[in-house]
Amino acid sequence: MSSPQSSLRLNVGFIAHQTVGYSRDFFFELERIHLPPDLVLKNLKGCANFTRTTQGLVSKLSFSGSADMTCARCLDAFPLTLNIDSTELYVFATHAQSGTDLIFPENGWIDLFPIVRDYMYLEIPINPICQEDCKGLCPICGKNLNQNACNHETEATDSRLAILKSLLDE
Repeated sequence: MSSPQSSLRLNVGFIAHQTVGYSRDFFFELERIHLPPDLVLKNLKGCANFTRTTQGLVSKLSFSGSADMTCARCLDAFPLTLNIDSTELYVFATHAQSGTDLIFPENGWIDLFPIVRDYMYLEIPINPICQEDCKGLCPICGKNLNQNACNHETEATDSRLAILKSLLDE
């Protein structure tokens, strides 16, 4: 497994010395990367485009990868594809105002790790579902209803109405 800080870190200092409008693409293809605290992405592929502007460098990121998730309905593991697209401005220190988070570093090295991690976490649904028509688990025996059907009585009976139900059975 690769270190995220080294594999998503770029030296873009030379772009700052180019004319306004200069653009450069950086391509990434990582088999596996750990994004702490608990996200492991497989087959992370993407492109980071940096463009020189008068205020700084604009980065346009486009990444995709898959993460192993657990279905909220049936509890089976499945791979979930995550896609991100973002645009950020790394402002030159001379143009920075208070409250600006992304300032172009003096050494010219930009670490995309925090941005990729944050956007990937935002792409994960609160309740990931393995498939749109996932049937979930049987509430009585706990079997996965996608694999086997259960023949349990699913309607809840109210004990106060049990005598009336017995009339229907006759």
